Amino acid sequence: MLADAITSVPPRIAEINCGIPSDLTGLNERALIALGAMDGESTGQPDAMARFMIRSESVASSKIERLSASTEDFARALAGQKSNSSAVSMVAASAALSTMVAAAGSRGSIEKADILTAHQALMRDDPVEGPYAGRLRDSQNWIGGSDHSPRNALYVPPSQARVGELLDDLIAFANRDDLPTLVQATIAHAQFESIHPFGDGNGRTGRALIGAILRRRGVTRNTVVPVASGLLARRDDYFDALGSYRAGRLRPLLELMLRSAVAAAEEGRTSVQRIKQLPRLWEEQAGVRRGSTAALLIPAFFNDPVMSMADVERVAGRVSPKLYGAIASLEEAGIVQEITGRRRDRVWAASDLMAELDDLDRRIAAAMRQL
Repeated sequence: MLADAITSVPPRIAEINCGIPSDLTGLNERALIALGAMDGESTGQPDAMARFMIRSESVASSKIERLSASTEDFARALAGQKSNSSAVSMVAASAALSTMVAAAGSRGSIEKADILTAHQALMRDDPVEGPYAGRLRDSQNWIGGSDHSPRNALYVPPSQARVGELLDDLIAFANRDDLPTLVQATIAHAQFESIHPFGDGNGRTGRALIGAILRRRGVTRNTVVPVASGLLARRDDYFDALGSYRAGRLRPLLELMLRSAVAAAEEGRTSVQRIKQLPRLWEEQAGVRRGSTAALLIPAFFNDPVMSMADVERVAGRVSPKLYGAIASLEEAGIVQEITGRRRDRVWAASDLMAELDDLDRRIAAAMRQL
């Protein structure tokens, strides 16, 4: 076991006082307005909208960890195909984020069990870390250096003996209501990364905590804001800012978080506006008749953009020439594309929705260069 002399022990934060630096007040207000506008734009929309934003956030959060997959690979993983491990991990990150945010919203608090459950959803299918999914680490870990020794590591978190008490302290902080929300989310995330309570999956779980705090505080009620896309665009600055936090300087990370929230919320609102129009546009593109099989499939692909033949059959009835004709007409119109390349066990993805995932990420990255 490594001695505490070479490990870092983050300070307790449960009762700290913190506010917005005066010169960041305007940026904080812009972020809150943008977050509210995006969430308001999502009011009354089907669950598909929330799932889209959760997927966008989870894909970006995974890319921060150098996990990369094409949109088609991600779509295939959504359909249950496990040929690309990074894409499977992205789908797991979506489940983890959804789990933590939903719990925070329904109960109005964040509990240790929520974090463990989210980590379980994230890591349970990992070939190496699966047996430890949902369990706090029982050994020392570190960031950087080699796989075998913390020598030259960038950061050595506290020993495993301290993890439980530090996590309890963090949760007490995350459940306070007397702090500026984005300051609270920033500190909670940075503290989580500093505790590093799991063997793997800390970054993705810790970024899910941001969305959970925004939901618990009522800043978002209908959707998740893809803040990770902004952090991804400034990945090196993000990791440097986490280092600054550990050295006692919050400002670099807070400013980056505020800018990421602005970019993600403003561009996210544009995506929400675009997505809301898709069912009508698809009907026009395909020239569908009211009551036709194709007309039944359009809202189904809007609610679940990746569907197998079994899924399609549940929506439109048993397999028949009419059903195959409806799918073919949607393919010809460019509304869906078959993503397996097989004759059997075929899967289709809604082209516009999958393309919007990539486009939103690009727009947020461009916005971050301007902020």
